[in-house]
Amino acid sequence: MKGLKWQLSSLGLALLAAVMGSSCSESDDGDNGVPGVGGQAGDSASGAGGELSGGGGSGGQSGQGGSGQGGSGGAMGTPKALWDYVGIVGTGQSLSVGAEAGAITAKATMPVYNNLKLSLGTATTWPFNPEDAAFSLVPLVEPIRQTAQGYPSAYPRNLYGESPHTSMAAEITALARAGGLSDMVTIHTVVGESGQGMTIINKTATEVVNGTQTQGRAYAATLLEARAIKRLAADKTYGIGAIFLTHGESDAGNTAYSQAMVQLWTDYNTDLKAITGQTESIPLITSQQHGIYMYAAGQAPRNVDTSTLLQWRAALDNPDKIVCSGPKYQYQAAADFLHMTPVAYEMLGEKYGQVFYQHVVLGDPWVPLQPIASTVARNGRVITVDFDVPVPPLAWDEVLPTPHQGQAGIPEWVPGRGFEVRMGTTRLAIESVAILDEDTVQITCAADVPAGATLGYAATSDGAAVSGTFPRWGQLKDSDPFVGDFTQRPQPNYAVAFELPVP
Repeated sequence: MKGLKWQLSSLGLALLAAVMGSSCSESDDGDNGVPGVGGQAGDSASGAGGELSGGGGSGGQSGQGGSGQGGSGGAMGTPKALWDYVGIVGTGQSLSVGAEAGAITAKATMPVYNNLKLSLGTATTWPFNPEDAAFSLVPLVEPIRQTAQGYPSAYPRNLYGESPHTSMAAEITALARAGGLSDMVTIHTVVGESGQGMTIINKTATEVVNGTQTQGRAYAATLLEARAIKRLAADKTYGIGAIFLTHGESDAGNTAYSQAMVQLWTDYNTDLKAITGQTESIPLITSQQHGIYMYAAGQAPRNVDTSTLLQWRAALDNPDKIVCSGPKYQYQAAADFLHMTPVAYEMLGEKYGQVFYQHVVLGDPWVPLQPIASTVARNGRVITVDFDVPVPPLAWDEVLPTPHQGQAGIPEWVPGRGFEVRMGTTRLAIESVAILDEDTVQITCAADVPAGATLGYAATSDGAAVSGTFPRWGQLKDSDPFVGDFTQRPQPNYAVAFELPVP
């Protein structure tokens, strides 16, 4: 909670040094030497553009997110070995399957550590039999399987590029080893379907086959792989550690999205636990989406994606089921402002790995950089709000472009660094924003703020975007020193997109 601050421990520093020392070397692919948006200029050694500003600073909030590399940013837990083989399920839509990323980085095509995936061998015709002798466990590399030949395309040809899973697996293993475990082997099931909403990837989905176009196999494919892995790992202990949901764009205007997430968690927990025999609950870990170039259906003239806000709210309302890892706006967007570059997918995987390690392996609940609703207060022209800060102090990203300053921007909010204030659909002009202490932000408006106003952050699109960014973003971050094992790039935590009432 606010006020409970921890300095970076000597144990944390030792773990950080251990992970840095054992990390894989940086890829020489990257983003063709183009300076990354929201980060450092292109690295002359790797030719890769940085996508984040550097971390730094010390300490973390007790028992809450932002563990830093090796859990260094907060209260230290004791790592649990879990199972010999730890299952990881990845579902969602296009960003879960590497769409529009272009060439897969060379590093992702080579095995890293001892992590695995299911090979279907010579099996080609769906539905598959989990007892098929052609199935085997093979080293985890990208692409996970053969890539799609058209759109839409469901399992097993559901991949469009580099998924976040190889970097995620490397991060989990690196953190586990640095934390004192001899190893942690994860087995990755990737079943997302590009462009498909929740009704296509959930348990109630109906399979559709129209020539080469296929839909609706994500849930069934998850159960297939779990059964096959259980059989192949008969001499090992095996359980599912987490379900990663990278999704939401197709449900941008879905006001029932939070309930749909809870139902997905419920169904997966019921069916997967029956297969593995585990008693442990399986958390659903999600990240906010910031795409959809214009506004979501039914949301004009505000240009706000409902699912983005509900991805955060679902975790707040269901902390025993759902975890919000944070936003994705800090990563470099592809040319369509919706998908990501290969290195950005890798960095998302690393953040997922950090969250999984802290939340599941250490057992310290992950809380993203998020506002504390009960602290929102106004005094004349000034609004203040406190944040849960994984690793204090708060800071501004000075490399990400200023939000709302493009040709189609929102001039009233240009000084807000991503913060927004409105009364209904009327925008209230922001004069300045400031970090008051390590966890408080002050927003000063041009005129007195009326009761009943709404305070937002990274919630509203201009209807146009800046090259390399998503349509919705902000510049508020923490000081997490976490550095990804796969990319060797710093990854502080960025504030979630939100809207809150101003009393």
